[in-house]
Amino acid sequence: MIKGSIVALVTPFHEDGSVNFEALGELLDWHLSNSTDGILVLGTTGESTTMTHEEDDAVVEYTLKKVNHKVPVIAGSGSNDTATMLMKSKKYADLGADALLVITPYYNKANEEGMIRHFTTVADQVSAPCILYNVPGRTGCSLSVSAVERLSKHPNIIGIKEASGNISYAVSISRFLSDDFVMYSGNDDMIVPILSLGGSGVISVFANTNPKECHDLTANWFAGNHQAALEIQQKYLDYIHALFYEVNPIPVKEALRAMGFNVGGYRLPLYDMAEKNKEHLYAEMKKVGLL
Repeated sequence: MIKGSIVALVTPFHEDGSVNFEALGELLDWHLSNSTDGILVLGTTGESTTMTHEEDDAVVEYTLKKVNHKVPVIAGSGSNDTATMLMKSKKYADLGADALLVITPYYNKANEEGMIRHFTTVADQVSAPCILYNVPGRTGCSLSVSAVERLSKHPNIIGIKEASGNISYAVSISRFLSDDFVMYSGNDDMIVPILSLGGSGVISVFANTNPKECHDLTANWFAGNHQAALEIQQKYLDYIHALFYEVNPIPVKEALRAMGFNVGGYRLPLYDMAEKNKEHLYAEMKKVGLL
């Protein structure tokens, strides 16, 4: 099982909007040298919804070659169309992804049985293990507790990225955790609470700018140093909130650029951060020593 701090990596772009693979390589090297435990590409933070299938494939292939098994690589292969999710999942599994992040069907949503089959159709047919992604604020739908219970028993579904922000829901699904089914926090302001429920780590936006601190938070928790983990969570809490002043990944890319990383801009409909919010972000970055 993948454990610890998994960065939900941004996708760097050139000025013309094309993927900047040189900058991507620099980010990967930085994470490998700063204790990141795993790397997710093509997640929400990676702006995968505005990228072509060919660009997605190239990012996964490049990342796998660059990382070269030093840490696990998870590929976001989700879609609201099950057939598309299956096609992408098969391709990334064949490329060598260590796991796949598969999302609930946004926009068309689904009834209960359709939701179950959306995931099992993929999990039944791919060689790489699957991690469910529950993020109702993005998708407009949520996995029911009963659906998680059923899916947790599938031999090729190994976990869930829980990003509802609802601690009551997280407690409810924590009953299904085992050696074969784990939970990752999908909210950086709830890492310690999710770990306290038996979580195995975080799939993190915060780790883009603070890979060592995010690793240290989870490592301290697993070592039994719970107070040290909590202190890291509390120290960076206001900055973590600042990373969501506007829709992710707008603030985290702004933060990375301020730190000197050439991650470029965004693809529409995402656009530059409002000046007022940017000033607030910079102020929080200064408080934690990032600027």
